[in-house]
Amino acid sequence: MDAILLVLPVYFFILLGFIAKRVFDEEINERTIVIISLYFFQPILIFWGLTKSPIDYAFIATPIIYLTIILILLFVLFFLSKLIFKERKTQSIYLATALVGNTGNLGIPLGIALFGVASVPYTSIINIANIFFIYIFSVYFFAREQFSIKQAFRSILKIPGIWFAFLALFVNYSEIGINKNLYTALEMGAYTSMVLQLLIFGIYLSKIKVRTIPWFLSLQVSFIKHICLPLFGIFIVMYFTDLNPYVSSILIMELMVPLAVNNVNMAALYNCRPYDVTASILVSSIIFVFLLYPYIQIIEYFIK
Repeated sequence: MDAILLVLPVYFFILLGFIAKRVFDEEINERTIVIISLYFFQPILIFWGLTKSPIDYAFIATPIIYLTIILILLFVLFFLSKLIFKERKTQSIYLATALVGNTGNLGIPLGIALFGVASVPYTSIINIANIFFIYIFSVYFFAREQFSIKQAFRSILKIPGIWFAFLALFVNYSEIGINKNLYTALEMGAYTSMVLQLLIFGIYLSKIKVRTIPWFLSLQVSFIKHICLPLFGIFIVMYFTDLNPYVSSILIMELMVPLAVNNVNMAALYNCRPYDVTASILVSSIIFVFLLYPYIQIIEYFIK
């Protein structure tokens, strides 16, 4: 019950963005908010998350295992997408979104509900790994429809979040202290980033009509996100890692969360059907609500 209650604020801010766009349609420019989030607040979120806890084995191993699971499936999906979808742009959306979970806005509070505040360093570093995947692979797939491979990779290097991540890792590894007041400001910016992401999702959601939802794409994406990815993740964690049950359970939980709202940012930034991406996230989020209870049962089994 606590896990479900902690998820409610997430949907509250999504609803807030939805209502705001409905009421102040012309006054709200969603692309402007996307740019503010991507170039200003998300770098703060990344820096805050990567400097929150000292670097140790579990801290390093968890995001590496997470990315390994994601990248193996991405390799499989790259070939599978050509068989499922004929249009290249649809293939790009499929590859860019299907493996990117809402590890920050939803994963962090859900982790607190299930595992306590001790889970925050692990959910934060997994969220950073997820952001790395978005900024490198998702950006490439979204951008390749407009740019050449060379231009797509140049666009990746323009994303400030990557450079802030390297800076944060250097600060953490060098054990450079952060002033208490500065850390408070970083924390405020990090939580602002999460709220802004949810508002952006709500804003784009306000333009979605049920009859225009790309159901085939959305259901294919949700099948990968909610069935294939968690099952493959459980298999890898059980048989190929030596993480303790507590950290393993956190990792599995982060593989189960629905699609990331950050997908909308990238789709909007590169004009790659942001409303189709929003619809896919909506379908994934609804499916997640029905799967939340069995997910929690699976996670509790691993804790034991």
